[in-house]
Amino acid sequence: MTLSELHDLYHQPVFQLLDQARAVCRANWPDHAIQLCTLLSIKTGGCSEDCAYCAQSSRHHTGLAREELLGLDTVLAHARRARASGATRFCMGAAWRGVREGTPKFAQVKRIVSEVAKLGMEVCVTLGELTERAAAELKEAGVTAYNHNLDTSPEFYPNIVTTHTYADRLRTIRAAQQAGLDVCCGGILGMGETVGDRLRLLEILIGFDPAPESVPINCLVGIDGTPLADAQPVGIFDLLRMIAVTRIALPGTKVRLSAGRSYLTKEGQALCFYAGANSIFYGGKLLTTPSPTEDEDLALLRELGLTPLEPKKACLNDLQKAALTVTAA
Repeated sequence: MTLSELHDLYHQPVFQLLDQARAVCRANWPDHAIQLCTLLSIKTGGCSEDCAYCAQSSRHHTGLAREELLGLDTVLAHARRARASGATRFCMGAAWRGVREGTPKFAQVKRIVSEVAKLGMEVCVTLGELTERAAAELKEAGVTAYNHNLDTSPEFYPNIVTTHTYADRLRTIRAAQQAGLDVCCGGILGMGETVGDRLRLLEILIGFDPAPESVPINCLVGIDGTPLADAQPVGIFDLLRMIAVTRIALPGTKVRLSAGRSYLTKEGQALCFYAGANSIFYGGKLLTTPSPTEDEDLALLRELGLTPLEPKKACLNDLQKAALTVTAA
């Protein structure tokens, strides 16, 4: 799909666009099913990068306390609670520029991953830049997906990040795909970009081979102390249009309603699901920013007649499949 075609889709009347997106979603995904993902920060703050939106950058003065890598028992306790509450995917994020294979911290992360994988959930990590060797080691440990967002278009990107390049991000994505990991890659709306920048990002995602397994669509949460603290909130119709176009352009990809969801009304979230979003981050906190509580989300899903999406069994290793079978029994 070309950039021109994406523009034509995006600028249709809203109801016409939503109807098209809903038809694509129903043709490619189980009706009424939403993936529940829990995201945990396993190493918080002190990041050397200068991402203008991020509370965890050491270059911004946000008051966020720095925390070292969590221990295995702590992470497992979070993962077990997530599974018990209905999450089928457990995501772990560390505020690093990237991972260094052969280091004690990377060995600790791999041990954490291997233990979490035994719980029978999909395991996703976001650890910054990644080499092909590190990606292969993470897959062997039990990682099923790697998150590495592109954030925005390559043209607008230098306004947001200067300490690493767009090419660096694409290199990490290629390394993850070459290792056989699913790729979770999306962007952030509301950083001052244009609609053209948003669609340019989508054009790049469409070009991935294979297509991204999931696309998180984040709305900027302005954090005091960051350069984007006073950015204007994203309007609901802008968000709906982006979700709908993403669903049409990437029919087999999960579209994840991500950061900023706590600022949406229940009605706004319902429209996002209608437009093609079929995944949410779930658990009351999204790394360092607020998110609806589990009880609030479950109540909304019940009200809308939606149910949790089952884990993607094709991406699980034998140990994870066995754990999933035991859990189901």
